[in-house]
Amino acid sequence: MHKPVIVPHELISFIEEGHKFIIAGHQEPDGDCIGSQLVLGEALNRLGKKVLLCSAGPFKRPEIVHYRDRFTASINEADRYGAQLIIVDCSTLCRTGTIASLLEGLPTAIIDHHKASSQYTKESSATPVFLDPQAPSVTSMIFSLVKALGINLRAEEAELLLFGLCTDTGFFRHVTEQGAATFDCAAELVRNGASPQRVFNAINGGKTFNFCIFLGILLSNARSYFSGKLIVTHETLEETQRFGLEHRDSDSLYQLLQSIAGVDAVVVIRQETAQNCTVGLRSQGTVDVSKIAVQFGGGGHMNAAGVSIPGTIEEVWDKLQPIFKHVLLPSS
Repeated sequence: MHKPVIVPHELISFIEEGHKFIIAGHQEPDGDCIGSQLVLGEALNRLGKKVLLCSAGPFKRPEIVHYRDRFTASINEADRYGAQLIIVDCSTLCRTGTIASLLEGLPTAIIDHHKASSQYTKESSATPVFLDPQAPSVTSMIFSLVKALGINLRAEEAELLLFGLCTDTGFFRHVTEQGAATFDCAAELVRNGASPQRVFNAINGGKTFNFCIFLGILLSNARSYFSGKLIVTHETLEETQRFGLEHRDSDSLYQLLQSIAGVDAVVVIRQETAQNCTVGLRSQGTVDVSKIAVQFGGGGHMNAAGVSIPGTIEEVWDKLQPIFKHVLLPSS
């Protein structure tokens, strides 16, 4: 059972004593990251604080593209002067991507729920740290923080928090028998004006024709390994350049591949540049993919993680294959 969330008093003091804040999230943001930044920003504005929302992007997912203009990747010395930094949905500056160097040296707080983050926060100079690996989303933690700050949610803010909660739970697909607190949170957000129907339509609608064609290519690239326990697909550099990085819906691909009988895990390797690949990892719960991602400097959850690895698709798969073989076929 999930214990009641206790917001660190150091975080409350960090916010109350500050006057100007930069709120940053991880690169390639999702609904949980964006929702957390937007609602925390609105809450701090209502407390009379000056707020700058930052993201390196890219805004790939179609459900978050229309929020892009509310964020900036440009931070100058005037923005930094007197500012405090709050990082959400990740625990290290490097995870913020190209804006990391622009944020170095600022007084920093972290709000995150990734299990792998406990390893990084031990080595971090950030204080305070609000870390809850049991939380279903960072938006659920922001909800607790907003209440602790004595702020009443507006309906659109409650919906943004539900949007993040549904993003990270796969619209509750990943919630186990221990997840009653997740539904308690969702119910409270609905009572505050959030619409599950609108959130579902936002997450699952708006697909482009090009994306459907692209999805077909990724499915045709898929290969099965280890007696069907692992499905691996890839995206070449040519395909990345042809279809771009925005207006994507990776969740649809993962859902389809994970629906195959006998599949325990899914790997999607994208050749993002000639020298580097990004890798998406998904699990049905039998494999902790966050542990695999951490080995290469990435992170995430037990069922969903990601990492950037130097090399070509073939070279990256050569690095991952023995690890998955050991996990999925331990006796071989």
